[in-house]
This record gives sequence, C-alpha cells and structure tokens, in this order.
Amino acid sequence: MGKKNAVVLFGGQSSEHVVSCMSVINVINHINRETYDLILIGITEEGRWIKTDTIEAIQNGTWKSGSVSAILSPDATMKSVVFLDGDKTELVKADVVFPVLHGLYGEDGTIQGLMELSGIPYVGCGVLSSAVSMDKLYTKIIVKDLGVKQADYVAVMRRELQDLDPIVKKVEDKFTYPVFVKPSNAGSSKGVSRAENGVELKEALILAGEHDRKILVEEMIVGREIECAVFGGGNTPTQASGVGEIVAAAEFYDFDAKYYNSDSKTVVNPVLPDGAAEKIRSAATAIFEAVDGYGLARVDFFVKEDGTVVFNEINTMPGFTAISMYPMLWEAAGITKEELVNRLLKHAADRSQS
Repeated sequence: MGKKNAVVLFGGQSSEHVVSCMSVINVINHINRETYDLILIGITEEGRWIKTDTIEAIQNGTWKSGSVSAILSPDATMKSVVFLDGDKTELVKADVVFPVLHGLYGEDGTIQGLMELSGIPYVGCGVLSSAVSMDKLYTKIIVKDLGVKQADYVAVMRRELQDLDPIVKKVEDKFTYPVFVKPSNAGSSKGVSRAENGVELKEALILAGEHDRKILVEEMIVGREIECAVFGGGNTPTQASGVGEIVAAAEFYDFDAKYYNSDSKTVVNPVLPDGAAEKIRSAATAIFEAVDGYGLARVDFFVKEDGTVVFNEINTMPGFTAISMYPMLWEAAGITKEELVNRLLKHAADRSQS
C-alpha cells in the first residue's frame, strides 16, 4: 500500500499564532515519512491559507509570502485540498489532517466543523468537545456535575462592561482580593490578569473584554500548577500520563512566562502530597470523557498545600513545542514523540469506526 497524504495546518488567526508555528515544527519532525507524504498549509493571522513547501520557511517566516493559495474543500466527495496558483488549479487528495492550531478558529470547534464537512479524518477532539473545552465557562458547567473541585467564579458578559461598578460590587461581595480575570475563550493566558483591588479589577475586565465577550472572574487558588496529558477516545480507552509541574518565572504562568522566560521550568513527576497524582489522573480522565474528548488533551490543575486537587482548564490541542508538557509527559511514560505523533494520526483514521 502506498503512502498517505497528511495535511498539516499551522499558524491561524488566534493570539497563539506564534505558538502554533513553534508547535508544528516539532510535529512535522516526528511524522513518519515512510508512511506519510506531507502537505503543509500555513494560515496567516489575517486568515489567508498558503501552501508551504519547507520546514525552513516556517522557521524563518518566509512561508507568509508564498504565492500558492490553499483551500480545504468542504465537499465530502472530493476529500481534497485545492491549490490555486494564478490561473492553475491543482486538486490533491487528503487522507488525514493534523490541525496544529491553538486557540481561536483552531481549538474551538470551527476548523473541526470544516473537517467534518470535508469527510477527511483529523487529529484531535471533535466540534462539541473542542467548543466546550475552549470556553472556560461551559467547561466549568460540565465539570460541576463530576464532583471535581474547581475555582469558584463570577461570569461577566462584555455588554455589562459599560457600567463596571455593579460588577466590582458583585465580585467583592463574593470574593476577597486578589482575583483572576480571564476571557472565557482564549489560550496561552492571553488577556488574563490578577487584580488586587477594584481599580485593577476594572482594568482587567476591560482587557479581558478585548479578547472575548464572556469573562470569568475567579477566586485565587494558592497551589502548585500541575498538568496531565490524556490520549484516547472512541474505541480507544482513555489513558492518562503521569503528571508534570509548572514552575512559573512570573507572578502567574502568562504567555511570556510560558514561551519567552527561560527561568520558567517544567518538572515531570514531581513529588506531591499522598494520593494527589492519582486524583489528578482520575479527574483528567473523567473530564476528558465528560466533554466527549477524542485524540488528545492536556488537563491542568492546582494542588493546594493540604493535597486538595482543583481543576483549572482543559486544552484540546496542547502545545507541541520543545518545552511543552504534553509530549514531555508521554516521553516520561516511554512513548517517544515520533510514536506519539503517529499514534495520533492513526487514531484520527479510526474516528469513523468509533
């Protein structure tokens, strides 16, 4: 049997565009070339889809000046990518898609909807699980029924920001400072702020409102930041990795601390209070299954000093950069990056039988 065509999407229109371009290099480098021929398509921040020929073009950013446009056809009878080069049109069969896209239009069910229409198997969670996992408010609603402890919160809609005083009063009636303010739909801690008082709370609400129309104001949880990787779904039993700890170089693990501060560290299999690691693995599995997860996810928690485990969030297309926790945790479990990437691609092909 001949090789399959694997379409790899990267970039995207989200605030995590740069992270995607970092992640995709790691993914491409670990796809088995004896099994797959690669079709690389970059999506600019403006939303243009461009055929990309080399990994070097991704590394140096020159892919954005490419002249060949790409379209993932929604016609399920075609199962193809269409390339437009001036007056020339080329149709290329696509066997599987790996959408290495984080955040808006990549992790929120939108690209997944296009792939469902196309009829092409794809890596990762489906429309529903991507959408509800990307939206922190709806994730909290789902997790509430699982009995997993999570941070208490106040939900705020962007339209309410025209009069901030009632929001501040509502928050102050429920919580003591500090509090954390987050856009409901945003990744890599974009638009997230810590507020120590009413003035900072107002500033944080306005900032979060620039990223999403739904905002969460959460109580502060004092604890260690612990993450767990999950794989499975469909006919494949859900598997949870060991756990890893984030040691942030900043006040909290914001975008810059994650990707640009070398003092931030990740620790695989840290020493935790008795039973905490197993509680995390169990909760991560339950949450992944509750949102109807498929393929992969990273589930994030806090562990308090007394060993209490508190759910933070779930990411359905976690980072795949050289410093990302998801591949590191599976490597610690004896699964190499190449084996992990190719398991994900094979699992994508099994979706229709699930």
